[in-house]
Amino acid sequence: MKIGRFLALGAALALLALPAFAQKAAELTRDEVLAKHYEAIGGLDNWKKVGSIKFDAKMTMGPGVEAPATMTLKRPNKIRMEFTFQGMTGVQAFDGTNAWMVMPFMGKTDPEAMTDEQSKNIKEQADLDGPLVDWEADGNKVELVGKEEVEGTETYKLQVTLKNGDVRYHFLDSEVFLQIRQSGKTTIQGQEVEIETTVGDYKEVGGLVIPHSFETSAKGQPQGQTITVTAVEIDPEVADELFVMPEKKAPVAE
Repeated sequence: MKIGRFLALGAALALLALPAFAQKAAELTRDEVLAKHYEAIGGLDNWKKVGSIKFDAKMTMGPGVEAPATMTLKRPNKIRMEFTFQGMTGVQAFDGTNAWMVMPFMGKTDPEAMTDEQSKNIKEQADLDGPLVDWEADGNKVELVGKEEVEGTETYKLQVTLKNGDVRYHFLDSEVFLQIRQSGKTTIQGQEVEIETTVGDYKEVGGLVIPHSFETSAKGQPQGQTITVTAVEIDPEVADELFVMPEKKAPVAE
């Protein structure tokens, strides 16, 4: 009788343990998480067909401070960003080799080459696919480091070590596998700063699923920057010259 009760108790405990075991067995691997992410954003094949993409957006940098902006990307690794504020337009661009900018807000109306620090940041942004696509070919390393809750949402946390050694963390919603946050450290004016970007408002554009909202802030800073995408154009005709630094204007002879 005691043996029967013992066996019955053992069977009951085994049944209670089954859901936990099944849940553990159902956890996804890194490659499975990435595969679901690729599917969620519209499929790798569809993304790789895109040769260029243009975003129109509105940048909010503080109470009552807004600036219209555009960002154009073209393969391979070309990017141009423009933003207008107080009647002046700034430009940051990378042509695949050289990074340059025009910053009239700082009294610099002629194009000039970026510093190594500035170039590093814009080169990272020039990857049309982002660091999770073709990551091995790009020299990146991707690791699934576990799950983490982000503002009430369970996410898969991916650690991405870029080819240059910088580390980024990508948080993918564990149900829909879209990215909802990215964080990492970057260098701004010689100081290492931890940057966090919350991503959302996904919409389908031409079969691709693209975020339309980005909220970026530095850790410890009360204010950040919000970018709201107002329009997306897939495969616009874009000349390579758009990304090349123009020659400085010759001074006008008096």
